[in-house]
Amino acid sequence: MADASTEPQPSSSPPGLDPEHLRAHLDRERPGLVSGPLSASLIEGGRSNLTYRVTDGTEQWVVRRPPLGHVLATAHDMAREHRVITALGPTAVPVPGTVLLCEDPAVLGAPFYVMDLMPGVPYRDAAQLAALGPGRTRAVVTDLLDTLVALHGVEPGGVGLEDFGRPEGYLGRQLRRWEKQLAASRSRDLPGIDRLREELARRMPVSGPPAVVHGDYRLDNVLVDERDRITAVLDWEMSTLGDPLTDLGLLAMYCQRDPVPNTPVSSTGAAPGHPSTAELIERYAAGSGRDVSRVHWYTAFASFKLAVILEGIHYRFTLGHTLGAGFDRIGELVPTFITQGLTHLRED
Repeated sequence: MADASTEPQPSSSPPGLDPEHLRAHLDRERPGLVSGPLSASLIEGGRSNLTYRVTDGTEQWVVRRPPLGHVLATAHDMAREHRVITALGPTAVPVPGTVLLCEDPAVLGAPFYVMDLMPGVPYRDAAQLAALGPGRTRAVVTDLLDTLVALHGVEPGGVGLEDFGRPEGYLGRQLRRWEKQLAASRSRDLPGIDRLREELARRMPVSGPPAVVHGDYRLDNVLVDERDRITAVLDWEMSTLGDPLTDLGLLAMYCQRDPVPNTPVSSTGAAPGHPSTAELIERYAAGSGRDVSRVHWYTAFASFKLAVILEGIHYRFTLGHTLGAGFDRIGELVPTFITQGLTHLRED
């Protein structure tokens, strides 16, 4: 997801957001919030939902809405993001303050919500972390892990999220979901991927106590301030109630020390001072009290998910439906993550 710190592209009225319509709605719903004409800029870098910086010349906010052309079930998506961020506001999990949810597509053409602009920057790869130096890198990644422990320590019923998902059978549904995604984009032979899927199903662990799951937890989905502390966890569109170790497995995958070369996939583990995955897993276990003995299964599952996602991008690229720098190399990366997944299963 794009972050609120990225410099926006100047525009008084970017696609998908009419500042005058937004101003009129805010004046009706939050009188006195806005003190002048609004201008908006699209924050670049988002992968799905669109993110804008909005200002009246004095105050600034962030607006999130679905991609242009998306009209099906988007109210649900925006409402879910708004709901979980609002619910986590009083907890130890750093999230932006929420201002308003609008589920009426007549205002901006789709449902949207407004939240506070948070300070901080994202770190997307090992090179950016390396510029901080070993000590600061260690502090940032440690806080990332501790924030995940805090999230998984939130009692869903205590913040009104007891019905936010269906924890029973979560891992099985997740695996079936990604199997379907693979089938929908499969256009070539992918040695090992069927074995990886079959072994994941055969060795599926029994989930422990459920928690609020972020669904895409990694360093470039948080903002970090100049004190090397996380100010906001972003990109909650995949959040639900489920098995929290799926978040840990995903984070472990992105923190591996051997990054895949020439890839747009975020990887931070090679930065000097970055804690090892074993250290992060041990710290998570100590902080959360959860059994992490099957963490290699969860990391293998994360590798399978990423392989499927990348194969989908490759498939759309071959059809001419996806354009972008580096997309021509995406297909070459898929076998690497299949191999990584099988390696993690052998360690399980």
